Amino acid sequence: MIAPDRPTNVIWDVTYACPLRCTHCYSESGRRPSRQLGNEDMFRVADAIVSLRPAGVALAGGEPLLVKDVFEVAGRISRAGIPVVLYTGGWSLAPWMVEAAQAVLSQVVVSVDGATAEVHDRIRGRAGSFDRAMDALAMLDGAVRQRRARGERSLSIGIDCAVVRSNVHEIEQMCTTVAPRIPGLGYLTFAAAVPAGLASRPSFGNHELLTDEQVDLLGDPAHTRRLQSLAPPSVQVTATDNRILQMHPELLARGMVFPAMQVEPDGAVRAMPIYEGTVGSLLTDPPVDLWQRAVARWADPFVTRTLGPVRSMAQWAEAARRIDYHFGSSDVRARIDRRPVHSLPVPDGRPR
Repeated sequence: MIAPDRPTNVIWDVTYACPLRCTHCYSESGRRPSRQLGNEDMFRVADAIVSLRPAGVALAGGEPLLVKDVFEVAGRISRAGIPVVLYTGGWSLAPWMVEAAQAVLSQVVVSVDGATAEVHDRIRGRAGSFDRAMDALAMLDGAVRQRRARGERSLSIGIDCAVVRSNVHEIEQMCTTVAPRIPGLGYLTFAAAVPAGLASRPSFGNHELLTDEQVDLLGDPAHTRRLQSLAPPSVQVTATDNRILQMHPELLARGMVFPAMQVEPDGAVRAMPIYEGTVGSLLTDPPVDLWQRAVARWADPFVTRTLGPVRSMAQWAEAARRIDYHFGSSDVRARIDRRPVHSLPVPDGRPR
């Protein structure tokens, strides 16, 4: 395995606060302390990220729009010449934020996990979340088209869909009915949900993680081409099985590396993006040292022994739970032990 000497991208979950209660939430946002930093420390983390000179930075969460200084932080990074993408559920987007986003972001990606309110709201755990997401996309779309009409630079708008068994039947409908509602939409991405956070629970895997056959189909280029043919020509459709996120030793040996640094809200850096276990903090440690520690974790004997035999989604989920428990702190283990058994909620958030 030949790893880059620095991450090509940085994903910073700037807060664990969130108005939604997604069944598959990788960060368990809205169910744990936000761990959000104050203004000055956020700038310090931003400067540490800039020093790594990544090709791009993604601000995620939780819901990053709940962070008062998120546009200031994005501006600090973008002024250093690094494109910034913001991921949002759309619930918290206010009109004033649209112009602020235009000034400092290269892309805004709205998570939409179904072509209908019934499916999306159940997965997202809150009634009205589909309509709020579509309203957010409409606001962004209006601003983008106005800017383009004036010949001005505009940000790109995308939709990201985490694919689980509850919404896999609506993938084509996302292309034929949702994408055309947003004339300025740039891309539509379908990504298989991975066994991280709440999605690593055995009860979730048994009912919601895609079957191996469904994952294979999602990663089939012919299937992606069909989805592309159903969407408006101006929308780029991509689909991924997300297996690269396994950090499987065989994939790493073949050069299939996911060279992204995952940063938690308080500046702690994870060794591997979808697994628990940190290697230090951007507030206290040299960023390059943190990256080197992270890369070393990929070849840790426990990691390679645990991931080596993985050949199925069920095996991946079991391996993820073992890695999380092994490298997680005592607080992380306690949180894992408290995770409730998965039951698909109805749109008002109550389990059914």
